[in-house]
Amino acid sequence: MELKKSLKLELLGFMLLNVFVLSMARKALPSINFVLKETEYTRSCSSKKILTVNGQFPGPPLYVHKGDRLIVNVYNQGTYNVTIHWHGVKQPRNPWSDGPNYVTQCPIKPGANFSYEIIFSAEEGTLWWHAHSDWTRATVHGPIIVYPSFGTTYPFPKPHAEFPIVLGEWYKGDVMEIIQSALISGGEPNMSDAYTINGQPGDLYNCSKPGTFNIMVDYGKTYLLRLIGSIMNEEMFFAVAQHNLTVVGKDGAYIKPIKTDYIVITPGQTVDILLTANKSPNHYYMAASAYAGASVYDNTTTTAIVKYSGNYTAPSTPAFPSHLPNYTDIDAVTNFTNRIRALASKDHPVDVPQKVDTRLYITISVGSVPCVNNSCEGPQGGKLAASLNNISFVEPVVDLLQAYYRKTGGIFTTDFPDFPPYFFNFTADGLPFNLSVPLKGTKVNVLEFNSSVEIVFQVTNVSDAAENHPMHLHGYSFYNVGYLDLVSEILIIRPTLKGVWFMHCYLDRHSSWGMDMAFIVKNGPTSSKGIGGVGSGCSDLGRLGAAMNTYERIKTPSITEALGVCFELETAPD
Repeated sequence: MELKKSLKLELLGFMLLNVFVLSMARKALPSINFVLKETEYTRSCSSKKILTVNGQFPGPPLYVHKGDRLIVNVYNQGTYNVTIHWHGVKQPRNPWSDGPNYVTQCPIKPGANFSYEIIFSAEEGTLWWHAHSDWTRATVHGPIIVYPSFGTTYPFPKPHAEFPIVLGEWYKGDVMEIIQSALISGGEPNMSDAYTINGQPGDLYNCSKPGTFNIMVDYGKTYLLRLIGSIMNEEMFFAVAQHNLTVVGKDGAYIKPIKTDYIVITPGQTVDILLTANKSPNHYYMAASAYAGASVYDNTTTTAIVKYSGNYTAPSTPAFPSHLPNYTDIDAVTNFTNRIRALASKDHPVDVPQKVDTRLYITISVGSVPCVNNSCEGPQGGKLAASLNNISFVEPVVDLLQAYYRKTGGIFTTDFPDFPPYFFNFTADGLPFNLSVPLKGTKVNVLEFNSSVEIVFQVTNVSDAAENHPMHLHGYSFYNVGYLDLVSEILIIRPTLKGVWFMHCYLDRHSSWGMDMAFIVKNGPTSSKGIGGVGSGCSDLGRLGAAMNTYERIKTPSITEALGVCFELETAPD
C-alpha cells in the first residue's frame, strides 16, 4: 500500500513537470464546441423556446473521416440536465464518452460543461448525435457524416452532392413537461403536433409553407440523401414523388443496394439513399408519414421539395409520392425489411460468428404497475411500465460505469436474467392481467470478453401487442440472423469492447417506462483489450494521459484520485 501511495505521488510530480507536454498532446485532437441554450423558434403557428445546440434545430453536423478522433466540448447553458450520445459510434475502449445519463455518466448540470472524446473506428456512412437524457433529444440532435478514410472511396459511384435529411418532430408543449406529466399520471404522453424535415413541417401544415425545406438538383445527376430518424415514438415511411431510390447504407455500414420506391425508417436509424434526378424538370415532394405500428401516433405528413434547376414553369403544388405506403401497411414494412443484407465485400467484410457461447432470450412487454386506489391513467388504473424479461429498468443515482469501476455497492445488481421468468403463448389474445406487472430494478447482464452472444428478442401480446420495438445496443452492431413475422428476432453480437453498454427501445416513451437494461463486458486478456485513456493503456505516460482524462470525465475530486482510478482500470471487478 505504501509503495502504491509513493508511486502515486511520484507520478503526480512527474505529471506536474510534464503538464505542458501533455496539454500540447491533448490539443493535437481537433475540437469543437456545443453550447446548449434555450432558443426561440416558431413552427406550425406556435412559438416557444426550445433547447438547441449552438442555436440550431436540428443541430450542427459533424463531418469526419473513418478512423478520425474528435473532442466535443459541451457547455450546458440550458435549464435541464443533459448528456450527448454519439449514436452508432462504437467508442472502442472509451465508454466514458458514450453519453447515456446514469449509465456512462452523470448528466451535465445547467452551468456545467463536459468534454467528450469521440473515437471513430469501423463506422462509415451516416450516423447522428443526440441528447440522451429524458426527452431532450426531441430538439437536441444532428447528423454525423463519416466519409471513407483518406485514399478510399464509396462502394458505389461518387454522388454529385449530398443532403442530410433529418426526420424530426415539433411539439407545441414543452417536451420535458409532457413526459414528466405522463410519468406522474401513468398514462400515454401527448403525441407531437407535426413531423419535420430538417426542422420544417412543410406545406401540408398550417403556417408552414414559407419555411418548407427544399433541395436543388440538376437533371441527370445522382445525389446522396442521408436520412436520419430522430422521430421520438413512430416508425416512418419516406418517399420521393415519381422517383425510385437506391438504398446503399444503414446505420453507419454499407449494404447490398436495394432499389425501392419507399423507405421504412425507425427512431434511431439512419439510411443512405441514392436519388438520380432523371424525371422531367419540375417540383416533387419528398414526404414522410407514420406507420401505425404504435397505439398512439400522429397521422400527419411532413414534406420537403425536390426542385430541378432550369427554365420551366413551377407548379402551384408539387407532385406527391403516390407510392408512400398507407399507415396500416405492415406488408410494406416486412417487404422492405426482408431485403436488407450486409454488403459483405472484400473492402467491407462481415465476420458472423459461427458458434454461440451464450444464449439470451429477452421478452419485450408493455404492462403496468399498480397505483394507490387504482387512481392512475394506465391499464386497470395503474401506471404504464415497460420491461425486458419482466424487469422494468430503474435509473440509478450514480452512473453504472463509475459504480462498476469504483466497486460502489448498492447501485446495481448483476442478475438480469438470461431468460424470461416463465414462458407462455407470447402472442396469444386475452393474456391474464398478472403477466403485465413487471418487477422494478437496476439489473445488468455480465458478458465474457470476445464471446459469441445470441439474443432472441420476443415481442409479447401483453397490454400493447400492436407495436414494434426498435432495439439499440450501444457500442455494438448486431448480426441479424433471423426473425419470424417481426415478433421474434435473432441477433448475434461479439463483445469485444469492455465497459458498460446500454440497451433500450428507441420508442422514447417505452424507454421512459423502463424498456432498458445494460451489459457489462469483462476485461480482455491483455491491457489493450481493456479500457483506458486517450488510446493508451495505464502505464508510463499513457497512465498519466489516462488519469487526466479520467479526472475530466468522471470529475473526481483530485488528480491524485484520478490516478487511483486509473490504477484500478485493469483490475476492475469481473
